[in-house]
Amino acid sequence: MTAVQTDSTVAQAHAETSTLKRDPVLIALWIALVLVALIWVAPFVFIVFTSLKTPAAVTSTGAFMPPTELAYDNYSGAWSRGNFASSFFNSVIITVIKVPLGLALSAMAAYALAKIKLKVTKALLLVVVFGTMIPFQVMLAPLFTLVNSFGLIDTYPGVILPYIAFGVPYQVFILHGFFKAIPKELSEAALIDGATHFTIFRRIFLPVCLPVLAALLILDFVSTWNEFAMALVLLQDQHMWTLPLGLMSFQGQFSSNYGQLNAAIVMTVLPATIVYLMFQRYFVSGLTSGAVKG
Repeated sequence: MTAVQTDSTVAQAHAETSTLKRDPVLIALWIALVLVALIWVAPFVFIVFTSLKTPAAVTSTGAFMPPTELAYDNYSGAWSRGNFASSFFNSVIITVIKVPLGLALSAMAAYALAKIKLKVTKALLLVVVFGTMIPFQVMLAPLFTLVNSFGLIDTYPGVILPYIAFGVPYQVFILHGFFKAIPKELSEAALIDGATHFTIFRRIFLPVCLPVLAALLILDFVSTWNEFAMALVLLQDQHMWTLPLGLMSFQGQFSSNYGQLNAAIVMTVLPATIVYLMFQRYFVSGLTSGAVKG
């Protein structure tokens, strides 16, 4: 019996391999994907290579030629000349507080809208959906006036609270669709056993939605880490600048030093890249799970 199954498995594998070889559409798709990947990777390769070149090597060698002599001092020079220690610390504080807090509020709000029956549930959901349609650029002027009236300009709360306000609606919209797809019998049985809604959310729904939360964490981390316009308006003190603002200032002062400029770019995008690589296995599955219709 085992030999028959083994032969069948081998024959099926050979059939799938031959199908892959003969399918021109699949081959064309793979070629297109490789080309797109090269287009996306090429600028990053150029930035990394340039960040490791001396000023003389930048002008004498091609853009995509690897450096013959590694100039690691570009990174230390850019770090000290651009005062990136302060900018990096500010970005870490803002992102580490905003991302988990925003996800926690979004998850609890999505659970309440999906599983707690109220007369105003649909109206609240419409308000949340409407919040996802408002571009924050049109709100910068009134947002500055509001934050300034509270005396929160050039403070961490003055940036974190608007970030949360503009990030929560999208996250609630995604998580609401995921929670609606979970059978209601789970929560109803727990309620009959005497569990509270918070207990149901923490012990049943939260473990199930971890892949979705991981995908949202990646998106929220990258958007918060790279956010520029709102930080430019709300953070006017140079000592409170985040990394994108510090990079803008560095580019204006040392734009002719291509090695240090590209080193500064690498240091700015590296944390977001690391976070994505850590949670990438949850990214596709998480977004697919959340993109369901309740």
